[in-house]
Amino acid sequence: MNYRETMNVNEKGHLQIGGVDCVDLVAKYSTPLYVMDEDYIRGVVRAFRNTVANTYGHGNVAYASKAFSCKAIYKIMKEEDANIDVVSAGELYTAISAGFDPAKAYFHGNNKLVSELEYAISNGVGVIVVDNLEEVDIIDEICARYSRKQKVLIRTNPGVEAHTHTFIQTAKVDSKFGFSIASGDALEVINKIKKSDNVYFRGLHCHIGSQIFDKSAFALAVEVMTDFIATLKQQGVEVEELNLGGGFGVHYSGDDPKFNIKEYCEYVELLTDTLNDCVAKKHISKPYFMIEPGRSIVGEAGVTLYSVGAIKDIKGIRKYLAIDGGMTDNIRPALYDAKYEAVIANKADKAGEEVVTIAGKCCESGDVIIKDICLPKAQRGDIIAVFTTGAYNYSMSSNYNRNFVPPVVFVSGGKSKYAVKPQTFEDLVRNDVEEDYQ
Repeated sequence: MNYRETMNVNEKGHLQIGGVDCVDLVAKYSTPLYVMDEDYIRGVVRAFRNTVANTYGHGNVAYASKAFSCKAIYKIMKEEDANIDVVSAGELYTAISAGFDPAKAYFHGNNKLVSELEYAISNGVGVIVVDNLEEVDIIDEICARYSRKQKVLIRTNPGVEAHTHTFIQTAKVDSKFGFSIASGDALEVINKIKKSDNVYFRGLHCHIGSQIFDKSAFALAVEVMTDFIATLKQQGVEVEELNLGGGFGVHYSGDDPKFNIKEYCEYVELLTDTLNDCVAKKHISKPYFMIEPGRSIVGEAGVTLYSVGAIKDIKGIRKYLAIDGGMTDNIRPALYDAKYEAVIANKADKAGEEVVTIAGKCCESGDVIIKDICLPKAQRGDIIAVFTTGAYNYSMSSNYNRNFVPPVVFVSGGKSKYAVKPQTFEDLVRNDVEEDYQ
């Protein structure tokens, strides 16, 4: 567990987050429950932005919405003067409905729907990150109808393979994302844009993957991207912006580094220092610098609280603690074999006594959140707190087995509030239709 000032064990021996006792949270909101530490989120965003300002001076941070999207998070990003990136019209709509300025949004996606592009352009989205050749013509046509000139970045594939799970490596040569620099595809789309009437080439984007601890991979990406900028300069193409994506690793379990906020900023400082060096030695114009962290902003800000239900002890084989959630609120163990750490929140000061497996309630044998974890002796009604669930848990949740998606509560300064209200049975059947064939 990566404890910190805003998440610790209080004098009662209970887990406390944002100054609120998790036992009290469960009494007030029930379980399963997503809990997000607002002060931690704001602290990371401010630190990232300050690092960009102090070490580079010309850029900003865009929060990667796919990690966790709801109105409350966009309100925070607006107040912290951050940009956002979105990957669907739904994320963009949510941001706009929260009062976020769409001009500060970057719109990503390898297959943006025509309807999504029209929604984004008609609502004044700031930058579209182009990910396929045909998209240029679609954007040009839509912009002509709306009398708009649209700024775009090109998502490039620098061919840098980070040491992470193969499903979240996105800059391999064989990837559905981006235009290869080495093959000439990136230059081809840039030349196409330069001939367009309504599409304005602003710069380059890359993203080498997610959950990366190998910082040398980020430095290599900067080298490759600035080499390409130098090549484009020789051809008379100016790159005004360089967006280096995100992918900074966070602590989930085991040997994952336990970074504090200052140490997370070392990722950013490495990028800006390398970029400053490359600008000088390659004699290129200093581009506007952007990064798009998501997981590193919200991942460790979140814990999920569950109640222990059935306990099944298969003698000599395994002891299962069944919880009232599971793969519907955390699909990552089943999808990625993701590892997590947990405590019994109402016994957080107690030492582990037995090895158990935390199983979900879904009708799937693979619905296991944590396999073989040492915890204090548990009983029905104890509260399990699973750490680092702020990113890609609520975002990837489902109503499988017609279970509810848990509500989301934000905590700060000893207070709590709903960010996403609980679902009801009516929500589950709201869009169901009973009609005869016509």
